[in-house]
Amino acid sequence: MSILIKSNNLNGKVFLLVWTKNNYPEAMKNLTENIRNKAIEISNTLLEEGYEEGRAIAIGISQAEKMDDSFRVMYHIIPQDGEWAIKKENASHASHVFSTKEKALEKGQYYAKTKNAQLTIHRQDGTIEKVQNTGS
Repeated sequence: MSILIKSNNLNGKVFLLVWTKNNYPEAMKNLTENIRNKAIEISNTLLEEGYEEGRAIAIGISQAEKMDDSFRVMYHIIPQDGEWAIKKENASHASHVFSTKEKALEKGQYYAKTKNAQLTIHRQDGTIEKVQNTGS
């Protein structure tokens, strides 16, 4: 771990900036750039507040991923007139309609992986069966 000490000229305070966009914990290496940058920011703040390094990293990553979820595209696999549809959340019409749930799932899982999407799979009665996040 590298620690950079910076001085804030406005009020003379000294603070520790432990991680940067180019120097971050190994645990953050597989995060997307946006999530990693937010995790770095959160983790550094927690360190300043006195959290232990490992705990700050874990909390920083968890919180950054939760914040990123609010920007994630959401798709639903829903029953529709005897068939199965993939519908983007809040859309008025389905993106695709398939004869079987399996075919809809295949396309929906492709969306989850390629569009950073969350996929909510419904049962025939419309209740939620399962929620899948990217790469699940």
